[in-house]
Parts: sequence; structure tokens; C-alpha cells
Amino acid sequence: MLINFKFLNFINNKDYKVSNKNVFSDASAKSYSRALYELASEEKNLDEVEKETKSLLNLFLSAREFKTLIKDPTLKQQDQLKVINLITEKYNIQIVLRKFLNFLIIKRRFFFVEKILITFLKMCSKNRGEISASLTVAKKLNDDELESIKKDLSIKFGSNINLNYRHDPELIGGLIMQVESTMIDTSIKNKLQQIVNKMVEA
Repeated sequence: MLINFKFLNFINNKDYKVSNKNVFSDASAKSYSRALYELASEEKNLDEVEKETKSLLNLFLSAREFKTLIKDPTLKQQDQLKVINLITEKYNIQIVLRKFLNFLIIKRRFFFVEKILITFLKMCSKNRGEISASLTVAKKLNDDELESIKKDLSIKFGSNINLNYRHDPELIGGLIMQVESTMIDTSIKNKLQQIVNKMVEA
């Protein structure tokens, strides 16, 4: 088992306790994320943990088998731990992040891992004075295209942009972008859903 007593004592400190209610609030996600942030800072590898968190999050969101790993309530803890440990060892993930993921499984909070990791990334970005933006597109974008989008957004919002990009062919066409509280959804999938909703309401 990758969990050690130091890690458990740190994350179970009174400042990091969260509600045991079924509803996993934003405050709960922030508590777990802040614990990871503090641990990574303490180990002086916050930048590496942030990069690896982005990679893991993309893996969780893009691969169907990992969505099953997260969402399947019938899957045993030992099976989840085995898979996560194999993944983190294969990609040489930082020890603190390995322990954190194991901890979420043991505490039966792995169902919320996406929300927790996204909150952690937002926390890292905010502490650097950046504005977080997410971009989901039906078409794959290359590095030059992404960099151009970041520059345009930086000029528009007057701040450095931390852009989280995801390719989702299910959108069919168009894009979904969110910058802070501003949401833009031009996807064909969304337009089709709007048509269906109107037909249902008619």
C-alpha cells in the first residue's frame, strides 16, 4: 500500500476534514484539492504534480475504461487500487500524487476524482494569477492553434490564460469554451439538443 502515516495525518488534519454527506460540495472538493496542493508544495514538486494531474485527468476523461473505473459502484477497492497503482507506476507519477489517489479510493471519494483534480488545477492557476479557461472541440487542434487561442484570450481578458483543452468528437462540430463564468457553446450537439427540447416542449 502506498499510503503512509504522515500522509494520512496531514490530510486528516482538522483543516482538511470534509463532510460525509452524499452530496460532494465544491467546498469538499476544495478541501481535498488544497490538501494535495499543500503536500506537493511541501515536497517542492508542485509543478511536476500539476503537469501529471493534467495528464491523468485527460486520461480519465477520454478513455471509457477509466470512466468505468471511476463510476462503477460495484468495483472493489482493491481492484481500483491495483489499476491506479499500475497506471501511476507505468507513467512514473510523483509519489505524493500516487498516495493522494490511493487515499481517495480508501476514503470512497474516488467517484469525485475528476472534480477534485479540476479544482486542484484551478487552484494552481489562481495562485499564479492566471485566468482559467476550458476548451472542448470536435476537431483536434495542434500546439500552434492552441497557443494562438491562448494569446487571443490573454489579449481579450488582459491576463495570462491557463487553457485546459479537450478533444471530444461527440460534439460533431463547433466548440464549448468557458472563461471564468463566461460560457460559449457553438457545438452542433448542443444545437441539436436545443431543437429536441423545443420539440418536447411544443
